[in-house]
Amino acid sequence: MTGTVKIWEEKITMPTYLTSKPDKNPLFFEKRVYQGSSGKVYPHAITEKIYDEKVSVDYPAVILENDYLKVVVLPTLGGRIQRAYDKTNDYDFVYYNQVIKPALVGLIGPWISGGIEFNWPQHHRPSTYLPTEYELVENKDGSKTLWVSEIDKMYGTKGMAGFTLYPDSAYIEITGKVTNRTDTPQTFLWWANPAVPANDHTVSIFPPDVHAVMDHGKRAVSDFPIATGTYYKYDYSEGIDISRYKNIKVPTSYMAYHSDYDFIGNYDEKKEAGLLHVANHHISPGKKQWGWGNSDFGLSWDRNLTDEDGPYIELMTGVFTDNQPDFTWLKPYEEKEFKQYFMPYKGVGRVKNATIEAAVNLEIIDNQLVYAVYATKKQEKAKVVITYKDQSILEEVVELNPASYLKGSLVTPTNTMDDSLVISVYDRENSLLVSYTGLKEELQELPKPAEALPKPQLLKTTEELFLAATHIEQYRHATLDAEDYYLEGLKRDETDIRLNNGYGMFLYKRGLFIESEKYFKQALKKQTWKTPNPYYGEPSLNLGLVQMKIGKMAEATDHFFKATWNEDTQAAAFYQLAIISTLKGEYQEALILIDQSLVKNNHHMKARNLKITLKRLLNQKIDELISENLAIDPLDLGTHYEKFLKESTHKWKKLMRDEVNNYLELALDYLNWGFLSDAEQILLNCSVEFPMIHYYLAYIKIRQGQVDSAIKEIKKAESISSTYCFPNKLDEIEILNATIELLPEDTGFAKYYLGNLFYDKKRYEEAITLWEESSCQLKQFPTVYRNLSFAYYNNYDDQIRAEEMITHAVNLDKNDARLLLEQDLMKRINGASNEERVKLLEEQMAVTQERDDLFIVYISLLNSQGQYEKALHCLENRQFHPWEGGEGKVSSQYLFALIEMAKKILEQQPEQAIELLKKSKRYPHNLGEGKLPNVQDTIADFYIAKAYQVLGDEVNAHSYFMKASEGDSQPESVLYYYDQPADSILYRGMAFEALGNESKARSCYHQLIRYGELHIFEEVTYDYFAVSLPETVVFKRDLQLENKIYCEYLIALGNIGLKNYQLAKDKLEQLLQKVPDHQGLKRHLEMIEKNI
Repeated sequence: MTGTVKIWEEKITMPTYLTSKPDKNPLFFEKRVYQGSSGKVYPHAITEKIYDEKVSVDYPAVILENDYLKVVVLPTLGGRIQRAYDKTNDYDFVYYNQVIKPALVGLIGPWISGGIEFNWPQHHRPSTYLPTEYELVENKDGSKTLWVSEIDKMYGTKGMAGFTLYPDSAYIEITGKVTNRTDTPQTFLWWANPAVPANDHTVSIFPPDVHAVMDHGKRAVSDFPIATGTYYKYDYSEGIDISRYKNIKVPTSYMAYHSDYDFIGNYDEKKEAGLLHVANHHISPGKKQWGWGNSDFGLSWDRNLTDEDGPYIELMTGVFTDNQPDFTWLKPYEEKEFKQYFMPYKGVGRVKNATIEAAVNLEIIDNQLVYAVYATKKQEKAKVVITYKDQSILEEVVELNPASYLKGSLVTPTNTMDDSLVISVYDRENSLLVSYTGLKEELQELPKPAEALPKPQLLKTTEELFLAATHIEQYRHATLDAEDYYLEGLKRDETDIRLNNGYGMFLYKRGLFIESEKYFKQALKKQTWKTPNPYYGEPSLNLGLVQMKIGKMAEATDHFFKATWNEDTQAAAFYQLAIISTLKGEYQEALILIDQSLVKNNHHMKARNLKITLKRLLNQKIDELISENLAIDPLDLGTHYEKFLKESTHKWKKLMRDEVNNYLELALDYLNWGFLSDAEQILLNCSVEFPMIHYYLAYIKIRQGQVDSAIKEIKKAESISSTYCFPNKLDEIEILNATIELLPEDTGFAKYYLGNLFYDKKRYEEAITLWEESSCQLKQFPTVYRNLSFAYYNNYDDQIRAEEMITHAVNLDKNDARLLLEQDLMKRINGASNEERVKLLEEQMAVTQERDDLFIVYISLLNSQGQYEKALHCLENRQFHPWEGGEGKVSSQYLFALIEMAKKILEQQPEQAIELLKKSKRYPHNLGEGKLPNVQDTIADFYIAKAYQVLGDEVNAHSYFMKASEGDSQPESVLYYYDQPADSILYRGMAFEALGNESKARSCYHQLIRYGELHIFEEVTYDYFAVSLPETVVFKRDLQLENKIYCEYLIALGNIGLKNYQLAKDKLEQLLQKVPDHQGLKRHLEMIEKNI
């Protein structure tokens, strides 16, 4: 195939571990943290179960191939590159996972390792394991492109990636496009996520100017590549090269603080091959490495994600972002387009600079100046030039090609690598391919880590309050509310333009249109204080938008026209004016306005499609416009619909792929333009029976005055299964309200759906009212009662009604494991005994076993009851699948069961006790978790020492007391799986006692008491910089109560150490009344009984 590119579709068969169907309940995770930002999932359903048996599955694949590379893309699995293979050296330059083995890593559950994943509008993207649209394109220059795209359900933005191979080049070109299809500002980040195989020879290649790396949210900093401090709670003080995979023992992310270079990559020093990513660093500053850690913990995740392909690391590349989270704004209808390049390379080692044409290395080794060059295409008579102090010391004419590399050396004129040394590579026309100017190693100041936002009241100015509010919105902060900052600012200055405009948009996005109008008016009033022609047009545009929503068309027209006076809002305002003219039937005027909009935003696909539709209705030619549209976006659904009307092809329906959201999004475009018949035709082409399709159709009939037909559609919608019907679009408020108003007594499901939408928008009281009305009409529908349960508790603190509602839901559906999980949680909140909860779960054991998290609750209750052998049996006879960031839940129960079993027999059977305790130090593979190398086995070591004392083996007893005494004696809050439980400090202290070091022992005990007394009255908040809090429960947490219990517990532990047994016993017994399932309370009450 010399000099050509092939592209084709074929089915590939891959061994696959299947997943369960997604949970059918709407999930409102309001404080869940995912990848450093909000972990909300609604309107998505979430999948929480992975099956353990492997089956063969056929996947539609698209393959691109040229003389050098073969690339396999799977459009039905998020449009990921599954394999990227260098034919010249038989090397997979991205990690090739030969099995589809999902784990619970993604936002909505399943995620697979390997290949290159493309993430937007957040990381990892919600649809990473879901299908995309795709299109194969043959380009005039002989290159071939595969386009994949989708419209995000959560925010309405559209993302695209075009994968292109050229005939003569050994690189993959990625053309990314992210578009805001909505009329409100949105945010996004884009991280391409290539995985590469990892072993003892793997080195991550960051540019030579990277001297500092930062953690998620820039919350921590390390020097690079030689780390010398503590990072991810791991001690690098001896100076460790963290660019080498083998040296990183714990799960670790690091992102380059800054670089002026355009590349990042990796290199396998044994295979002499690697991967490079090249992109303009001004728009693609993100350079990140992530790995699970080269230890038991990391190996457990390798097993969770592959069968035979071993460890990997991820070398993520961020566009319009340099951190996670780090989001960029997309204004209404804005498109951002960019290019990334992924390429294999060989022989060059630690690259010093790379372009899409070539990569170079230049090093001083043993008084030799060693250079290496790799090129991505054939370069005949290329020239390599090395200069020292602007004088040539090497000029070599060479042949370069992607199948090989050039390496050479000469006596170095200097032992210092600085800007006096330059290597340059030119093609035969003397055009520069790549160059590198030496960088002298110099001590540089480390950047400061980021600081948390202060509370609103502590910020000094209204400007800071505005910046804080917009930051929270932009970064989708999981636990802070921008409203608090807007309202504090408006309390200080109710006329502030920025705060009024920002808060108005905040309310608009919640569908509170009437309320938002007030704030846009106030912003515009202040903005026009001294001039009718303000500097920017956003308040005028936004006021027009909301007035259009509430039917004030004349006023909206005035404000849109005023917004056209400003360049920043001109395109959006002309488009809205075109819609108004269209709705009035003034099609020629609408076309004039659209053209004015397109002058400023030529890639505004909604405007372009409205233009095509208007011309079609005016019987004007549209072929050229359709071709222009498809040249901009080959997968634009509206353009393909117009082409479908003209040519009656099946391609449009294939692209729509029976994805309901595609039909709803496209129908809404035509609905908002007033083309009801087109909207109806689009909806009728959807072959999936789905409630919202028929509510939309009913709304169309209402607007057409066909009441009987509307009622028929409403009844159809009410009769269809509600599973996965989670509306969230602002336009759906009007659609659902219209159907409810027409048929108030027969729209129980419409009220339930609108309640879901309102709850998602944090309009809690309206949601609860609708759910209550729905429950009166749908007495056998469990989900609405379940929703009322968490709504009553989270918003009204009504624990009694909350439990009544979830119990009623469970009685209506005894096969839904999530309902049983939530019923158990409400019982726990209400202080139910362990016996009552175990009885409940055992009565429905088949359902209890359906979910890992529910089964773990059951196991923990067995441990709390002292049924350790039964708990251990449950643990050892099930394959668990932890959520990333949720590790520790299974292993902690494993440890507890084994330690308590050992304690029971320690005096009579010390050898068997030692066996059990040593067993607790090794996690069996079926737990799905590995052990972190920096976590001590303090409690197990303490009791092993005690067992050796019973045996009279003082040498081993002393050794294990020494082990138990190691570690930090400073208590801290325990939020994450890698946090050391404070209980261990008590045992550390007792180990010191056994070793005769009373001073250190008492210090441990007093540290526990001091921490508890210092923090018990604190106002506790969520960790501002939290990266992962993957809890999938919908009931709120009582942080203050949790902190009070924790602090009192530590005080009790400290007093046990100090032999104040009665005081400790009283505290523990009081706490046990509040939290009967707290395992530490029972464990240490037994300790006190034994000592008393």
